[in-house]
Amino acid sequence: MEEEDLTKVSGYVSPHGFRLAASSWRPVAARLDRVAGSVFILPAVVVILGFSIFPLLASLYVSLSRLSFSEGGVELKFVGLGNYAKLLVGIDHEHFLGLVGPATVWSTLVLGAGCALLVFLLYRYARSADRTAAGLAGRVFGAVVTGVLLWLVVNTVLTSGRPGTLVVTIVYVAVDVTVQYLIGLGLALLVVQHLPGRRFFRVVFLLPMMITPVGVAYLFRMLTDTDKGPLYPIWAHFGLTDVSWVTNAWTARLAVMIGDVWQWTPFIFIVLLASIETLPHELVEAAVVDGANRLQVFWRITFPLILPATSTVVLIRLIEGFKIVDLPNVLTNGGPGTATESLTLHAYTIWRALDIGGSAAVAYMLLILVTFVGVSYVNLFRRRVTAMT
Repeated sequence: MEEEDLTKVSGYVSPHGFRLAASSWRPVAARLDRVAGSVFILPAVVVILGFSIFPLLASLYVSLSRLSFSEGGVELKFVGLGNYAKLLVGIDHEHFLGLVGPATVWSTLVLGAGCALLVFLLYRYARSADRTAAGLAGRVFGAVVTGVLLWLVVNTVLTSGRPGTLVVTIVYVAVDVTVQYLIGLGLALLVVQHLPGRRFFRVVFLLPMMITPVGVAYLFRMLTDTDKGPLYPIWAHFGLTDVSWVTNAWTARLAVMIGDVWQWTPFIFIVLLASIETLPHELVEAAVVDGANRLQVFWRITFPLILPATSTVVLIRLIEGFKIVDLPNVLTNGGPGTATESLTLHAYTIWRALDIGGSAAVAYMLLILVTFVGVSYVNLFRRRVTAMT
């Protein structure tokens, strides 16, 4: 029997048939391999879209609407940018932006110095060899927005005006992150020294970070109680029993900032400590042999090598600092008045008053502010970190 006749017999396939079938299946198998990656990634994409992208888009629509409760459900009325206009130029602009006071000598000097620094940075970038049109346009835009924010902060803080929740949040972030970094860096440099009990203090310095923010808020609420708190003997000794931290705007803000610094300094401390301990000791020893003192070793060797860790941990704290809500809510309830109210607490307060659209607008203003600060920070320090490392 010939081969082509045998292929027609049930149960028999020629070797040539096997080769033809295998060759015809190869393109199909390759396509299945390519599709398999997408199939396995699809569930993760669906989860991200469902729990991240969709809520952002839904809250954006809510911020452009006015939500009212009616019998049998809720009613969304599209109002465009009405909620944002209410915050910037409407009835809530003093709550959000604050009240600008007349200029003083200090406010003029600080504002002039800040604007001069912005102009200098723009001029230096415009003269650099690696400048681009897009980069220059982005920096001009960033300088304009930064100048407006600086003008608002200076004319509400350094004058007889009253800062709004936007300015209060910026003050919280600027002061807290700066103080946290300086204290955390100092503690990290101290602990790496061969001092007695340094292992014990490594553990002690981490304890504040293990307490929940609400617990820290109640702790400082008790500590700042000059009437019956645990520090009452100290307040009584100095005659401060009739003084209240929360009746004055700046002392109340100071109490909130002290609590935030106490809680989050350990986070910066542990990151910088890990970075310092991984430094090559040969460089430090060589610098000491060459006659460098401790300050020179820090500025020329230690600080440049820990700069990547520094830029990362500061960026994380900047983003987290803008979301402060537990301390001002529990410690001062946003008072006196709205003196200690952050943007997040502002959004929560008007949400509790059923102004859902206004709350979403405040949340999106916070998102815009955090995005602007984060992008500006990365663009400002990225080249410096790359150059120094």
